[in-house]
Amino acid sequence: MIFSFCYLIIPQHSFSQVADTTCIQTDVPELIRKWRNKPPKTAKEQSGSLLLVPIIGSNPANGFMLGVGGQYAFRTKGSKLYSIFSGSAQVTTKKQFLLLLKNNIYTTDNKIFFSGDWRFQVFSQSTYGLGTNAPDGGILDFQYNLGGLETSVDSLAQPMKFNFIRLHQSMSFKIKESLYLGVGYHLDGYSKIEDEKLRLTPGDSLITSHYAYNTTFGFDTDKYFSSALNMNFVFDNRDNMINPYKGYYIQLSWRGAFEFLGNRVGGNFYQFEYRSFHGLSKKNPRHLMAFWVMGNFSPKGEFPYMILPATAYDQRGRSARGYTQGRFRGNNYFYTEAEYRFPISSCGGILGGVLFVNATSASSPTQSLKLFDSVKPGYGLGLRIMVDKKSRTNLAVDFGFGEKSSGFYLAASETF
Repeated sequence: MIFSFCYLIIPQHSFSQVADTTCIQTDVPELIRKWRNKPPKTAKEQSGSLLLVPIIGSNPANGFMLGVGGQYAFRTKGSKLYSIFSGSAQVTTKKQFLLLLKNNIYTTDNKIFFSGDWRFQVFSQSTYGLGTNAPDGGILDFQYNLGGLETSVDSLAQPMKFNFIRLHQSMSFKIKESLYLGVGYHLDGYSKIEDEKLRLTPGDSLITSHYAYNTTFGFDTDKYFSSALNMNFVFDNRDNMINPYKGYYIQLSWRGAFEFLGNRVGGNFYQFEYRSFHGLSKKNPRHLMAFWVMGNFSPKGEFPYMILPATAYDQRGRSARGYTQGRFRGNNYFYTEAEYRFPISSCGGILGGVLFVNATSASSPTQSLKLFDSVKPGYGLGLRIMVDKKSRTNLAVDFGFGEKSSGFYLAASETF
């Protein structure tokens, strides 16, 4: 379905074409200076760029939300590639707090690549059971979300409250041009878990998916963590990390949660990720196709329920637009997406657009549901506004649609 979509919307172009710079890109600050009859600002070669986005919203799970999200892009000495710090901080009227920090940094001459995902959340989120056919016994009412956070409550959802901490950090060393071999550490911890629908009263019990899975495999239901070492192999020849016009990104990684690191049982997590970007115009590099494939695999019973891979649990929290975060979960998880990116403004203008389709599949060991036995599609469209041409940073506004589900997304930089 993904690849058929690509050929249907742009059958006349070839993915082998390489974009050039015939179109001279402009951005919002340059346009504002032009309107004010001021000359273009001369930027220093190594200067960085900062983008801040306000976060304002309201939904039943979080109440009224207020916060800020941002991204800082910069280049280190001897590197032609941009590195980025990004993150957000939010507070809500339901006494929730969300702090997210991400780093993807190249050192001098691209010798070392750092990649990190740090989070602390006093949070609430619904779960729906394992597998892409969950929940058992019915189909959800129509759901709407803001940036992956649920804004509507469904009778089949299983709401949970918890504190969550994540510390994922890796350091990869260049072994050859575009090739990196790295090590890292991954910590995921849940505490003060309130499984709100769980009832254990005899004669009036209700067993939730979280409780059933964790008790079946011997995990605590009130708090737990995963502490793991990580090894990864990365190939990355993208021309820009923030908004690539061409190139490939491939990552293979293994996570080992050994008992000597404090885990109740040992466990192994295997992951692969593939992204590619293919120019469709020799005149305008913003006209391209982009592909994203991601897989996460672990044997059943080696990790607690909430640590299993799920929708929008990737580093940027951007996968499966159209569905809320955590909507699909499983010990094995597969995701793919294709996105058509195109200019809307005339050559070099600030406006662009995207059309995308995606598909998600998650397994369930308790139902003997295998990968691809159930697949959930998503699709949507979005607007892109070039706010910094030097780093190619876009302000992204997307609408995503899934099966009886939809969402609105506002972010700095591309989804992938």
